[in-house]
This record gives sequence, structure tokens and C-alpha cells, in this order.
Amino acid sequence: MNLGHLGERNDHDSQGLFQQRPSSGWGTVEQITDPEYSTMAFLKGLKQVDGWQEMPLTKAAQTVQVSAYPFHYAQWETQAADLVAKYWNN
Repeated sequence: MNLGHLGERNDHDSQGLFQQRPSSGWGTVEQITDPEYSTMAFLKGLKQVDGWQEMPLTKAAQTVQVSAYPFHYAQWETQAADLVAKYWNN
């Protein structure tokens, strides 16, 4: 889900599909709520992580995103893998 600012439920300025933060340099609010931009920003960050191909998905995502809740990625791993398998080469 491409979430905007969540008000009181959002402890920072995280927004968009990847909950990226403008204040952390991910881009403007308009950019990080654009699915194509935010995906490309994540992938660019991922490519800068040495050994990301061999890491568990949760660890690789946490290395890029630096979430306060690093283990929350694991619950979406199967869904993410299904999406990549379906759309990666399209």
C-alpha cells in the first residue's frame, strides 16, 4: 500500500510503499509516494550493499531501509517473492 503520512500513528515522516523518509534523503514526498521512483530508490540502495544477493531478504531490506522494526519485513517475504517472480521480467 502506498501510504501517505499517518499522522499520530507515524512516529516520523515515513511515506510511500517503502515508508521512506524525506528527512533521510530518500527524496521529496511527491517522489517517495511515486511507486516507480520509490522502487528505483530502494533498488539503488540495495545495489550498494555488499553481498546483498546472499543475505536473507529481511537483512538486505533492513540494511537499505534502516527500520526501527527490522523483523517486520519477514512477514512480507513470500508476497514480495511472488511479485518479483510475476513481474521482474515483464
